[in-house]
Amino acid sequence: MTKGTSYNSYLICEEKTVLIDNVDHSFSYQFIQNLEIEINLSDIDFIIVNHAKEDHSGALSALMEKIQGTPIYCTKAAIDSIVGCHHHPEWNFKAVKTDDTIDIGNGKQLIFIEAPMLHWPDSMMTYLTGDAVLYSNDAFGQHYCDEHLFNNEVDQNELMEQCLRYFANILTSFSSLVRAKIKEVLSFNVSVEMIATSHCIVWRDIPTQIVHQYLEWADNYQEDRITNFYDTMSNNTHMMADTIAQGIHNIDPKVAVKVFKVSKHDKNEILTNVFRSKGLFVGSSTMNNVMIPKIAGMLEEITGLRFKNKKAGAFGSDGWNGGALDRIHARLTDVGFETILSLKTKWRPDERSLNNYR
Repeated sequence: MTKGTSYNSYLICEEKTVLIDNVDHSFSYQFIQNLEIEINLSDIDFIIVNHAKEDHSGALSALMEKIQGTPIYCTKAAIDSIVGCHHHPEWNFKAVKTDDTIDIGNGKQLIFIEAPMLHWPDSMMTYLTGDAVLYSNDAFGQHYCDEHLFNNEVDQNELMEQCLRYFANILTSFSSLVRAKIKEVLSFNVSVEMIATSHCIVWRDIPTQIVHQYLEWADNYQEDRITNFYDTMSNNTHMMADTIAQGIHNIDPKVAVKVFKVSKHDKNEILTNVFRSKGLFVGSSTMNNVMIPKIAGMLEEITGLRFKNKKAGAFGSDGWNGGALDRIHARLTDVGFETILSLKTKWRPDERSLNNYR
């Protein structure tokens, strides 16, 4: 989280007082202190938990000590998660499903929309009629802190870059579910004047722009770009990485190529670039007949994200015994990439070898 993050909780004060989501348990005391500045805690009529992960429900234990018996509205799956994390099966849970509603007075309702695997099985969104606010939880958020709260107040390029990074690292593997759920929500044909996320910037200026952007990202998104990441022991594989990048540029200067040494670069930046790319190269020296551990770790991350419709190649240098290249190639194939070639050099590549990669 190079740009920081926030845990966004929302307080609705109509005839009924409603708290939507809370914060990580490490901020429980501060959260409750801030909440008590705004209201008497006993005035809270309902608590809504859109997602049971502890960064959004971690303060529940401390809060419920002060307002025992307060109804907690969440999905049925969330009850299991909350009880598993907080160990209070006696709490006053109210399981809800899509289209269930609560009247909160002044002609307004809260409507619940289940959103399983965006990005946990228990996830849901809550829509406030009248004000037309969608409390979207993890969907449409970012890990991006700014002194401003709303999307039209911050640098637009930086905001969209962080939204892309967030989607690539958290939601890529659920792309088909993202598309289906967004199309379902759009079919409701209701006005959305604001999207109140659970992390960082709130969307109030053309809020549905991020919804349509998600649809594009979730549809096997790729750019004319190739990501090349590697690790090396004696700089030999580094030489190959740079030469491969130069060779791609020589063939087609329009293709953007990004080269990353995994031991030096942020893994989330690398994964974001893989998401954007039509292909990737993965390189490693051979160490004890296997790939360097940080490369194995990156491949494990990529396996979990289940990227689609990308080509991949492996490269690397070895000495008295090989092994890394075959393992990388096999792993890329198992993950589902169209594996196109493997480039191997023994010891330090000479000029003739490097010319083969250009």
